Amino acid sequence: MLTFTQLIILLFWTSIGSADAEKLFHNRDHSDVQALSSHQAEVITDTYTAEVYLSRYGFMKPVNWEEIQFEDPHTNFNDDFVDELQATIREGNSVPRSRDTPQDGDRDEHTTQTESEAFVSALTEFQKVSGLPVTGVFDEATKLAMNKPRCGVPDMEIDLNTPAAAASDILSSPTSDSFNETGSNSTSEAVRRRKRHLAALVSKRRRKRDVGETGYMAFSKKVLRWRLIGEGYSSQLSVEEQRFIFRQAFRMWSEVSPLEFVEDTRSPLEDVDIRLGFGTGRHLGCNQRFDGTGQEFAHAWFLGDIHFDDDEHFTGPNAGSGISLLKVAVHEIGHVLGLPHIYRPGSIMQPSYLPHESGFEMDWMDRKAVQHLYGGCKGRFNTVFDWIRKEKTPYGEVAIRFNTYFVRDGWYWLYENRNNRTRYGDPVALQAGWRGIPVDGVDAHVHVWSRRRDAVYFFKGTQFWRYDGENDVVFRQDPEGRRYPRLISKGFPGVSSPIDTAFYDRRDSHIYFFKNTLVYAFDVEANSLARGFPKNIRDVFPAVASGDHPDGNIDAAYFSYTHNAVFLLKGARFWQVVGSRDRWRRPSLPRNGLLPHKEVHRHWFDICNVHPTALKLTR
Repeated sequence: MLTFTQLIILLFWTSIGSADAEKLFHNRDHSDVQALSSHQAEVITDTYTAEVYLSRYGFMKPVNWEEIQFEDPHTNFNDDFVDELQATIREGNSVPRSRDTPQDGDRDEHTTQTESEAFVSALTEFQKVSGLPVTGVFDEATKLAMNKPRCGVPDMEIDLNTPAAAASDILSSPTSDSFNETGSNSTSEAVRRRKRHLAALVSKRRRKRDVGETGYMAFSKKVLRWRLIGEGYSSQLSVEEQRFIFRQAFRMWSEVSPLEFVEDTRSPLEDVDIRLGFGTGRHLGCNQRFDGTGQEFAHAWFLGDIHFDDDEHFTGPNAGSGISLLKVAVHEIGHVLGLPHIYRPGSIMQPSYLPHESGFEMDWMDRKAVQHLYGGCKGRFNTVFDWIRKEKTPYGEVAIRFNTYFVRDGWYWLYENRNNRTRYGDPVALQAGWRGIPVDGVDAHVHVWSRRRDAVYFFKGTQFWRYDGENDVVFRQDPEGRRYPRLISKGFPGVSSPIDTAFYDRRDSHIYFFKNTLVYAFDVEANSLARGFPKNIRDVFPAVASGDHPDGNIDAAYFSYTHNAVFLLKGARFWQVVGSRDRWRRPSLPRNGLLPHKEVHRHWFDICNVHPTALKLTR
């Protein structure tokens, strides 16, 4: 029997031994702690492991990825049992052949030949979609491609054309219930009830099903909630860094689609649309086991679950090493939204991971793919304008350049006319672009630009501001001694305020102000209204096609230097004003006539709202 003193001494030496085995204090970034060796994925080295790879990702036979999610996870089995089971599967015959089984050499030879043909066909398809030389031979280039880190979602899926078909397959799918044959009938009935419940969810949440070249619309609503689940944090990055990266990943999809994403940490988990988490091996109750470092880094399920293999070396933006968690997250979110793998260089939806520079953007194909499912981005704009600036070239010459901006409320998008899309990372707060103008947006921008004048004005309500381009701030007092903001009625006599919008027409040196159904043409040189104004908008801008006219209340009037044309925008539509070139080609066209309307989102792409909670990303 140990005495009390002996017990104290024993505990003292035990604590010293523990301290030697594991440091009690370490750096916050764990740089002084040696990480445990992670499980390594099996390397593809021969035709057998290649065949397993091709089978897993649907090249041998299309995979019902939806069905796999509903198979029983059997989390009660220990890892040793799972390892033994997988080893048995890898041997090729999970059920030993009985000595009493009749021998049929011809049948075996035919089966082997058929399997060989299937393997070559699958290998050829893999080489084709991977951009490799199509040889049908398991060569070094193919081996290298198969061993690249990749997404765990199959490349080839079964096409379930209707929600009913998906539900039917789930209910009748052969799962691993044979492991539970010794269980009670009540357990089997519970499993069946669970499958029926999940099948019902499938039919409710998947209205369109086309897992072909374009994917399927996964959600019928536009605002989706997501969460990094508490039991699924990464061991490599701080929780705040993980959440910041995921916020950025969701924002990237929001910038190119009508979908908005909001982080939800309060609602019941079953009410959250997209759930993200990290794990290793058997993880988070998932049916798919992660393979360790080297191959599958993540997978996504069509009901909104995204899992990341924590054995992989995930890193944050600008790390310069490891696997970019941002890039992987963007890819897996694409799957949850319904996108399949896309075999196009530069696409974020390629199945294999390719190192990317820190500033990677959504590829054109990715943007068009998600918009094919959910539509383009629509919405009214407060104003649209080209911002003119002067820059000095390396040779000392002055160059005139412009950028196009779309403004909605207190936010703006810079439109890259050459690329025909918005700038990556937009929208941006209006105050970041123009200091001193109203933070909640403006009604109009006017640039009076002629040989004698160069003045920029912003209008809001009954007031206007002149902008000092050299100092990049609004004038409090301009060189002529006028103080700002000023009343529109004082600066532009005869113009009724507030206005809807305005633009400067260099052809006649007039500012055209729009208010309801009236147009005010203001002569800048005479500092007064032009004769006969205001006029009805139909008289100043007649319709070319009968009945096709905005009829007042214009959202934005915009002179485009890119198109050398004037556009009137209202709602989701725009009308182009007939120009001199149009009249030269078609003399019958009326002056300032409005050509038939077109849709804004089909002419200017990716001007998409972002949820207010994601407008300012902070760590």
